[in-house]
Amino acid sequence: MIKFFSFLALCIFGLFLLYPASGPQAYPIDGYAHTGISRLARLLDMDSAQIVRTLPAGGRMPYAYIRLNLMADPVDSLPLRDEAMQEELIDMLPSRGANYGIAVADISPGREPRYAAYHEDRGYQPGSVGKLAVATAIFCELENLFVDDLEARFDLLEKRIVAGGPFAVYDHHTIPVYDTLTQKYTRKQASESDRFSIYEWIDHMLSVSNNGAASIVWREAILMRVFGQDYLTLTEEEAKEYFRTVDRRELSDIANSVVNEPLRHLGISEDEWRLGTMFTRGGSNIVPPQGGSIGSPVGLLKWLVALESGRVIDPASSLEIKRLMYMTDRRIRYAHSPSLDSAAVFFKSGSLYSCGGGPCKKYHGTKMNFMNSVAIVEQPKGDRYLVALMSNVLGRNSAYDHQLLASRIDNMIRQTATSEAKLDQVRDGGE
Repeated sequence: MIKFFSFLALCIFGLFLLYPASGPQAYPIDGYAHTGISRLARLLDMDSAQIVRTLPAGGRMPYAYIRLNLMADPVDSLPLRDEAMQEELIDMLPSRGANYGIAVADISPGREPRYAAYHEDRGYQPGSVGKLAVATAIFCELENLFVDDLEARFDLLEKRIVAGGPFAVYDHHTIPVYDTLTQKYTRKQASESDRFSIYEWIDHMLSVSNNGAASIVWREAILMRVFGQDYLTLTEEEAKEYFRTVDRRELSDIANSVVNEPLRHLGISEDEWRLGTMFTRGGSNIVPPQGGSIGSPVGLLKWLVALESGRVIDPASSLEIKRLMYMTDRRIRYAHSPSLDSAAVFFKSGSLYSCGGGPCKKYHGTKMNFMNSVAIVEQPKGDRYLVALMSNVLGRNSAYDHQLLASRIDNMIRQTATSEAKLDQVRDGGE
């Protein structure tokens, strides 16, 4: 039987983390010294009286809290399917889940791991959830550059400043910009002239799901693969010249390899999760698409299990990606469930919709209406579980359904803990 490590006792350091009433929240705020992400400096610079009014208690954990749940006994496969959990999961799906695919793994310490799923092999357009594959790719290329030097990897992420260029456009998602000297804060759409560290581009990609940032991070991973150690001194002009002169087919093959090979090494098949297209038109005009993008609940859940086991590149990379997933700009869709207010949630959501003609209301696509979420949930009493949820419900915004499912799944997991505790009490009394 697969063994899962006993999670370290939660050391909840004084929840001194202070946030504005509105605006971006992501990554442990006290991680600024580690990353140099300037918007975290903004939060640190704010007056201590500006206590969070929108961020729940579970979103205020400090940098040192975050750990990988399966590091003591890393695993390379999903837990065994639990029939009782399977039946309960299917019963809670809207309309018995005709338009849903879901996979859930309970990895709570002190009890046997459990797994349940429905339509877990069904392919969906992953949308912005696919940005986790881009994060995996950049950390893979960093490991290739600095095999035995973790400090050099993180130093490059913090100190390498790159321009957006044509890969940055176009995206409607705004990004936070904070000048640490003048303390001026703005939000704007990403532009070709924007210059940020790779760390900040990764953060823009995950915290506010900026498509331009995703294409830029993918671009930098490509350049790392192509130039190797010469990337460290690569100029912007040299990078532009490469993209201008390289064979289009060769570039497409490299881009595909960079972002998909790390997934294959984790045992995730091409039909379970792949990316084939840049996230912006500017990026796709330079890097030809290949094969389209697809995701499935089982593929995404395999990635979450690998992350918690420290197998997404290596333990240090897995932990850093998990930190970067700690919160999005705000808790939305699945993560917005009140049942998760006390929980630490490591989360990425994505959507893609279109209509067959006429006006197309946001998130109400009639031709396609994908909405996807992946989440690691850590409740303060010790419940730990992973969720990959994908849906294509036409004609309506299914965000509320995702939120409702989050509440039901959380109740299912926590009821198990309560039931087992009562059973233990009965057994103890019998002895």
